[in-house]
Amino acid sequence: MKRFLSVFFVLTFAAFAFAEGTRLWTETGYDDFERGAARGVAIRSTGQIELAPAFKTIYTSPSTFIWKIASDRDGTVYAATGAPARVYRITPDGKSSVVFEPKELQVQTIVLGKDGSVYAATSPDGKVYRLTRSGTGPNAQYSASVFFDPKTKYIWDLAFDSNGRLYVATGDNGEIYRVEPNGQGSLFFKSDEAHIRVLSFDPKGNLIAGSDGSALVYRITPAGQGFVLYSAPRKEITALAVDPAGNIYAAATGEKHAPPPPPVSLNPAAPVVPAGGVPLIGAVNLGGSDIYRIAPDGSPSRLWSSRDDIIYALDFDGSGKLIAGAGNKGGIYSIDKNGDFTDLLRASANQVTSFAKAPGGGLYCSSSNLGKIFLVSNTLENEGSFESDVEDARIFSRWGRAEVRGRGNFDLFARSGNVDNPDRNWSGWTRVDLNKDARLDVPPARFVQWRAVLHPSNPTTQIDQVAINYLSKNVAPVMDDIVVQQGARFQPQPRPVGPENVVVNFGPPPTPGPNAEGPPPAIRDRSSVAVRWSAHDDNQDNLIFSLYYRGENEREWKLLKAGTTDRFYSFDSGLLPDGGYFLRVVASDAPSHTPDEALTDDKESLRFDVDNTPPRIENLAARVEGQQLHVTFHSTDDFSIIKRAEFSIDAGDWQYLEPVGQLSDSKTENYDFSALLPPPPADEQSSEKRGRNKAAPQPTGEHVVVVRVYDREDNVATAKYVVR
Repeated sequence: MKRFLSVFFVLTFAAFAFAEGTRLWTETGYDDFERGAARGVAIRSTGQIELAPAFKTIYTSPSTFIWKIASDRDGTVYAATGAPARVYRITPDGKSSVVFEPKELQVQTIVLGKDGSVYAATSPDGKVYRLTRSGTGPNAQYSASVFFDPKTKYIWDLAFDSNGRLYVATGDNGEIYRVEPNGQGSLFFKSDEAHIRVLSFDPKGNLIAGSDGSALVYRITPAGQGFVLYSAPRKEITALAVDPAGNIYAAATGEKHAPPPPPVSLNPAAPVVPAGGVPLIGAVNLGGSDIYRIAPDGSPSRLWSSRDDIIYALDFDGSGKLIAGAGNKGGIYSIDKNGDFTDLLRASANQVTSFAKAPGGGLYCSSSNLGKIFLVSNTLENEGSFESDVEDARIFSRWGRAEVRGRGNFDLFARSGNVDNPDRNWSGWTRVDLNKDARLDVPPARFVQWRAVLHPSNPTTQIDQVAINYLSKNVAPVMDDIVVQQGARFQPQPRPVGPENVVVNFGPPPTPGPNAEGPPPAIRDRSSVAVRWSAHDDNQDNLIFSLYYRGENEREWKLLKAGTTDRFYSFDSGLLPDGGYFLRVVASDAPSHTPDEALTDDKESLRFDVDNTPPRIENLAARVEGQQLHVTFHSTDDFSIIKRAEFSIDAGDWQYLEPVGQLSDSKTENYDFSALLPPPPADEQSSEKRGRNKAAPQPTGEHVVVVRVYDREDNVATAKYVVR
């Protein structure tokens, strides 16, 4: 019974895999949807598209880079920027003012104190400034004073503990300073890394720090005792976030043991100032990013990974879900505790660099290249649209019904065209009536695209899959090449028999390639002729081939092999008399179409010769002339040119022989040559005779001369003559 079921599934799926006619273009899953264009639509890693959180631009900065933002209870945002270096104050309605403009090149990071002051750190060779506000409303003024000078090259991050003490992460010496509320600071922690890049606090009041160099995550007690929680298999920790349960989330990037890069940013979202004093922004691909989760008991695990995105910022949304800001495509991701994620948004900038809390449970986010402030709401968009990737049917096609798997409130549209760019005179978007027959009312064409417009609903609107039926106009297959090789044959290839050796494909039907299976190696065989060919079909139909032959002076083609799916064949050349021949291969797409619709194409080979008959050797004669043997003979071939001749005397080595006139270029050649006879055997000459008679030994007795002649197909004739 088990064997019967196996055969049944093999036959069923084999028929499905090779069935043609109407085809189905299917878009489903994250990889398919990621190739489309989403506007107000999020894409889940589990393969659904849905409405994204409401997202809007609050402010566009004159500064190119916004490195860090912080927000107060009123929703006012303070932004640390570079190029130029400033601190901006942005109100929830998008109004801005410059509250600080230092002499240094960058305002690298910013944090708000409990006293309402703004603390901003500059780089390089920078300081921590306190910005104190006087007055209220639009006429408020800020005065800046140096709060703390660590006298180091870089200041990367700032964080306050619950006691109002400020912690300053620095480089090039990998030090963390603790600064009291009165501005008195001291070295709190010294690492063996070059840079401490990011800071955060866990629920127990321990300082969590991430480094650049070995991508270490430290836990440092209030007493300054450090412990490495995790050494990530990366180079740099770029962002940290700690949830209320004590789970630490760390983003890491870079190659751990990569050679030193040129002077670019240690963090692609942070500037390094080379000798010329010009800050650089990294658009360097550091090999993607990983996000690790370190549990409260200290056990680490990799939660999320990307080969392309670099994570610059981590935070939590209003529901406590981890949010990651990335570059260099301005992506914002929501990441679940099991590692599933949602591609939420794409900012109109290269890098999303920082998050800050917004009123109502939303998040502010900042970007660099361009420097902007955005608001991510905790409510969904009122409408979102998703445009699929363009499908290329490769052939002029008729478009049929759409098959959609989803829920909620959405509309489907389609359009078609004959160029790959939809902006170049395609048809307009036409609504697909999903409540009727779901047919696409678009012109037949080579390309098609669908668009979904999503609206809020309960439960949440989601689309899992969109598939479109289509029928391509049949076009004839194309014979690309045919090659004949004489004196060779293909060895039969063993083919597995039985269902246990058949691979059953439970996925979509495979697409037959133009050369799905190449020929096996050919071996030398003088009595055979091997022929191989190649063909393709733009419909990707399954092809069947027939092979014909015709003599040089004949009119009709004779069938040699019919109905083969192989693209090679060899046969016994003895089936054909000597002469010139042509081969013709006819390709048909009949296996994929009805007899009325099947089309063919054919191609003829170059002329080739069949020659199985050796030359003839005539009038062979030889006579002794002194110490030489004079030999003459005539050779002729009815079909091929005489290629070469050889001779041997008394079973000696074969020696090359030229015809009279030297050129061997005719079907008939004459040979006339003389060759030294071998000396008599050694026992006929005593050392005494050789001593008395200085003359060369004289040939005596009987001699045998053997000649052989080859034609161009290496057919050989042999003859001998005995001289007494």
